[in-house]
Amino acid sequence: MPRRVNSNNEEQAKIRIQYYRSFIAAPETHKTIVRSLGLRKLNQVVERPDTEAMRGAVAKVPHLLRIVE
Repeated sequence: MPRRVNSNNEEQAKIRIQYYRSFIAAPETHKTIVRSLGLRKLNQVVERPDTEAMRGAVAKVPHLLRIVE
């Protein structure tokens, strides 16, 4: 089965992810998830593609991240 490639004219849905709680006392895996999403500072908001993988990453650490609309 060939892999589908996104064309430039397709509008891909985005989600906005906010880092709102510190991960100082969190396990190393939680810190890795937050960093891998590109979040560095508290209350920082990043836009990422709305995919199952992104929503799954946020669902792993709901006590640190939230999806803002």
